[in-house]
Amino acid sequence: MSEISNKFVVVTITNEDAKVWATGTEKGSKPEKIHVPERHKHLHIKNGPNDHLNKHEDTLTLKFYEEIAESISAASEILLIGHGTGKASSMVHFVQYLERKHPDLGKKIVDALDENLNAMTEPQILALARNWFDHRLV
Repeated sequence: MSEISNKFVVVTITNEDAKVWATGTEKGSKPEKIHVPERHKHLHIKNGPNDHLNKHEDTLTLKFYEEIAESISAASEILLIGHGTGKASSMVHFVQYLERKHPDLGKKIVDALDENLNAMTEPQILALARNWFDHRLV
């Protein structure tokens, strides 16, 4: 993990992985990749309102979120980028996790953008982050 104290950090999050750009948003910057534990990647089908993910799956998700939180804990500002809406949005679930478990870190989130990450390359994500940052300074 690189030194990110007092830095602007970009995080993309999906139901399969997270990418953390802690070294800047310049062209060619490479992210730290954090993957969801393998057993969490299969599709969950709910049959009714009282069906829940099993405790093992919940634990794997919490471990994934905690690993991301640890990776960005020293950042001064965090831009989240995710996709999906409602219950399908890993970004929304992660924000809720931070609000409950790491409220000080949650307060560092300056924006959360909903983008189609599956259709974007890493250079496009960085360009989006740079554009967001440039317009914020205006």
